[in-house]
Amino acid sequence: MILSDKRILEEIDKGTILIEPYRPECLGTNSYDVHLGKYLATYDNRVLDARKHNKIQYFEIPLDGFVLQPNTLYLGVTEEYTETHAHVPFLEGKSSTGRLGIDIHATAGKGDVGFCNTWTLEISCAQPVRIYRGMPIGQLIYFQVEGEIETFYNKKKNAKYNERTIKPIESMMWKNEW
Repeated sequence: MILSDKRILEEIDKGTILIEPYRPECLGTNSYDVHLGKYLATYDNRVLDARKHNKIQYFEIPLDGFVLQPNTLYLGVTEEYTETHAHVPFLEGKSSTGRLGIDIHATAGKGDVGFCNTWTLEISCAQPVRIYRGMPIGQLIYFQVEGEIETFYNKKKNAKYNERTIKPIESMMWKNEW
């Protein structure tokens, strides 16, 4: 079940959902709009290796925007820091973003209960498009959880994305044992 705007506000009041900064005008009927932070990153190498630490280079989006190019993966980040202690957060692209040919995540749209951080975006585009820091980029949707949680994400010993950041985080697949 997806939380409505009133339920999202109730959960914020209870402290089970935190959104910083919170802006009332960003609350939709059943979602909350998030915005593109000022940092992007690209991988140093065009060929990535799932078993190795692939390094990235950070850069700031200029005030007059930045043109995304097709066939390049950009890592972005939300302006908003969020905490979700009792629900499953999903990050989806806004339809207006999609209509510009921008995808904001390749596979990682679902967060875990206990996720506390900004959201790293896996941005790609269908054709060149200029983006801007602070632009609406996605929306958070919250789902109710059935049953008790045994281990919250922020309490897992092997959680790879717990360190609070304002920059996008590269893949930590190389830390997995496989």
